[in-house]
Amino acid sequence: LSCLGFPSGKMQQRHQADWYLDKTVFKQAKAQLMSYFAGNLQDFVLPLAPSGTQFQCEVWQALQTIAYGETVTYGEIAQQIGRPKSSRAVGAANGQNPIPVIIPCHRVIGSSGKLVGFGGGLSTKEHLLELESSQGVLI
Repeated sequence: LSCLGFPSGKMQQRHQADWYLDKTVFKQAKAQLMSYFAGNLQDFVLPLAPSGTQFQCEVWQALQTIAYGETVTYGEIAQQIGRPKSSRAVGAANGQNPIPVIIPCHRVIGSSGKLVGFGGGLSTKEHLLELESSQGVLI
């Protein structure tokens, strides 16, 4: 799975010229997303193939370590990847995440604790965090 988009907003996706449908991965992704939104899945297990720079890939890998129902700041991700002064660059990489929700960029918040930036819109980010917190895990 290399791309997952939203129907509108900044992360609205269109197929690339070299895109092809892999029904096996699509079927798995759809089933797992439906289970996640039903509150029955906390960890996605899918073959992921996001495409980006080395830095972006490091950030996206770090995002996958954020536990369901938890949030971290951009600065904490920058620390985690060994680049403590790169909070803004982490934010930019987070915003370029090609597989949102599955690579949980919605779990990253501003240093003030406020919800900031999300390709699906802040209301979607809030909804995802509320979904996760309603499953008995505090944000």
